[in-house]
Amino acid sequence: MTKSVSAAALLATSAPSLFSDSGSLAQNLVEAYLVVRDETERRAAPLSPEDQLIQSMPDASPAKWHRAHTTWFFEQFLLGEHSPGYQPFHPDYAFLFNSYYVSAGPRHARHQRGHLTRPSAEEVTAYRRHVDAAVVKFFQTADQATLAKLVPLVEVGLNHEQQHQELMLTDILHAFAQNPIPPAYDAAWRFPASQRTAEEWVALNEGIHTVGHTDDSFHFDNEKPAHRALVGPVRLARNLVTNAEWLAFMKDGGYGTATLWLMDGFAAVNNEGWQAPGHWRQVGGEWRIMTLGGLQPVDRQAPVSHVSYYEADAFARWAGKHLPTEMEWEVAARAGQLNDAFGIVWQWTRSSYSPYPGYRAIEGALGEYNGKFMVNQLVLRGSSFATPAGHSRITYRNFFYPHHRWQFTGLRLADYV
Repeated sequence: MTKSVSAAALLATSAPSLFSDSGSLAQNLVEAYLVVRDETERRAAPLSPEDQLIQSMPDASPAKWHRAHTTWFFEQFLLGEHSPGYQPFHPDYAFLFNSYYVSAGPRHARHQRGHLTRPSAEEVTAYRRHVDAAVVKFFQTADQATLAKLVPLVEVGLNHEQQHQELMLTDILHAFAQNPIPPAYDAAWRFPASQRTAEEWVALNEGIHTVGHTDDSFHFDNEKPAHRALVGPVRLARNLVTNAEWLAFMKDGGYGTATLWLMDGFAAVNNEGWQAPGHWRQVGGEWRIMTLGGLQPVDRQAPVSHVSYYEADAFARWAGKHLPTEMEWEVAARAGQLNDAFGIVWQWTRSSYSPYPGYRAIEGALGEYNGKFMVNQLVLRGSSFATPAGHSRITYRNFFYPHHRWQFTGLRLADYV
């Protein structure tokens, strides 16, 4: 899991490549591949076979499915297309563990992944070991020119697996939060400390800024093309909104005041019975929150988490403020002016997840990775404590539907006064 880090520190170090340059290309590929694959297994290690099967809602996936799907990705796109003579580990796994790649063939329905009692978690382990051995052998035996051409594909695959490492934690936490006897993923886990400064606001004067990824270091296709955008005048909150501030919103009747909410948001409040952020419970008249460490008292000083875009927008309206655009967030982050920009919670922006000017999805099945989701979703910026180390970037565009709140999602405010 990542530690909280300032945007200035992240910018100073840039986004490191997953690949070192300490050895041959083959050695570097093997090392990077095994580091990422081992992290997935490290995160799965505390889970029982029963834990790995559960799918607590259609938006989440079982842990063993995450482990198998990321394995299928390498089997399908690396071994299947580039390793002569490779035979799939099991003829049915492509159907079971494809996610949404229509170009790669038919797939099992997403909302039914929790019905798959077979293959077992142990069989998924065998699948991962088989593919890992085949990938390592391929790296060690392929010629230099072949490996050089495949570096971008491997890097996409490893970053893809890192995304699923975060989802493994958010998805199992959602499942554990449904349990009336609250389990702990890691009893020693505690929410990371946040950074707060007395100076509450950073002012962005009106100006034209370049936003988006500007160099050839790794990025997803939705982070480009870099382009110019008019930003400001605006003030952005240096600090994230805290649980104490959210409790004040709740005490003031925030969840019951229709005028604070978008129409769809207030419908979600009533349909879902929302009275507090996700994973909060009242125990003996006190609010507690379900965490990876089990059920814990709400820490008033910690940044609020597990709030939807609808809730973030309503809170901003209650506070007499707004949510920032993703461009405003990026400009402030580049200036190193945002506390806890990374490593605590993802931060909602009011920007629609849409293509940057001139965007085109890449050719082939991997072109389905981001582009086809560019409608009806909102952009989040930064990263959370569950984001793997080295996976964060100032230009990273995360995206979810406005009602989603099972992720580690929070907010900071904007002011246009």
